[in-house]
Amino acid sequence: MYRPTIGLEIHVELKTKTKMFCSCLNDSRETIPNKNICPICLAHPGVLPTPNKQAILDVIKVGLATNGEILEKSFFDRKNYFYPDLPKGYQISQYEFPLVKGGFLEIKNKDGSISKIRITRIHLEEDTARLIHPEGQNYSLVDFNRAGIPLMELVTEPDIHTSYEARVFAQNLQLILKYLGVSNASMEEGEMRVEPNISVSKTDKLGVKVEIKNLNSFRSLEEAIDYEIMRQIEVLENGGEIKQENRGWLEAKKMTHEQRSKEFAHDYRYFPEPDLTPIIILENKGEINLDEIKQSLPELPEARKQRYVKEFNLLENEAEILTINKDLGDYFENVVSEIYLLIKRNNLTNNDWEKLVKTSFNFLTSDLLGLMADKNLPLSEIKISPKNFAELVFAFYSSRISSRVAKDSLAIMISKEITIEELISQTNSGQISDSKELEKIIDEILAQNQKVVLDYQNGKTNALQFLIGQVIKETKGRANPKIVEELIKRKLS
Repeated sequence: MYRPTIGLEIHVELKTKTKMFCSCLNDSRETIPNKNICPICLAHPGVLPTPNKQAILDVIKVGLATNGEILEKSFFDRKNYFYPDLPKGYQISQYEFPLVKGGFLEIKNKDGSISKIRITRIHLEEDTARLIHPEGQNYSLVDFNRAGIPLMELVTEPDIHTSYEARVFAQNLQLILKYLGVSNASMEEGEMRVEPNISVSKTDKLGVKVEIKNLNSFRSLEEAIDYEIMRQIEVLENGGEIKQENRGWLEAKKMTHEQRSKEFAHDYRYFPEPDLTPIIILENKGEINLDEIKQSLPELPEARKQRYVKEFNLLENEAEILTINKDLGDYFENVVSEIYLLIKRNNLTNNDWEKLVKTSFNFLTSDLLGLMADKNLPLSEIKISPKNFAELVFAFYSSRISSRVAKDSLAIMISKEITIEELISQTNSGQISDSKELEKIIDEILAQNQKVVLDYQNGKTNALQFLIGQVIKETKGRANPKIVEELIKRKLS
């Protein structure tokens, strides 16, 4: 039985204002080629790099969030290799003394068990330029906009054994990066690139590893790992040998293909960058103050999820929905704050509080998200404020409007700045709970449906639901269903 072993190398573009070693704008999404460039990122002779302090702080934040050790002294190194998208002929990176050593993330497996994935290192470097290959032409073009963008690289230990574990680790890291605000980490935009190293073996001794380069989606990560595991097993079963190499992923064919042999560390001829001084990180003093960085860290995803479970009595899978979508979670918290004020104002109980929070969650994750998807609206563009959302939920909870009216009102309020009170006034859609008013309508419905009345009196319970439905229909959804049911039962007893 072959056992796969997987380690990950994850590159993340940091969203600092400027590039790593110069003052050029850091904008990886710029479409005009070679717009954000200068002599430093083009590697003109005699230019000197100046490190971006914010990029250093960002990597330290990631190290703290992933339980890593922040080294007191770290260095930049020159990583030497020739490639057309590397203007200097070397890349300023970090090797023996990175900013962060060690660390780990815990992930949940399909069976609910927890795996601890250790992190080897997190270091900082500059990105390369981008090669463009015009279709049908025998030349390539170079866009230097990306050259020099701050790039964080995280390397894991070979603790991963399935494609699922690899995907969950990468997703958890992406979420942490977004919470920290250090990167948008969009894989589709190339802001986060995952490169798995994969080997298979029947013994405890690791097999020969193969690296798959630049995977740009979580689906591709899983599919590429699964394919490569099966490919390696097939090669070994047929008496062949695995070559240590870099391979690419062909999305259309769902297969990996050979690119080039895998380099070793000594091939890069690392040596300290002579134009940059060491980075000194002290606990409570100096330009890079570790205590200050620790205090600036926001609440992280796992902590937020557990708080939602504890404070709002949500199920873990419900809390996870609001954690994964940070903006939705922020909106939900603002709604809950408004609900709290309504609870106080109306002298309601803790039981009402829990029910209103759960009702808000249900309206948010089913109705609101559904409407946003239908209208192709991001959360940032909806018109309904958390206050108006809370008042809509409260109007439904207090039986002033029916479920149908609440849903119809939400469909209007998502695109129009209007309160539920204004809508009720304009459309006369408030729920009818007055017994005398409802009795008149019920008497008419019973008179029109004598056969159904007899069915109910003969034990056909479904007949009751039909009669309630007729009253709701007659009142255009405004009748309070509970009161209608009680009145019909009383009249027919």
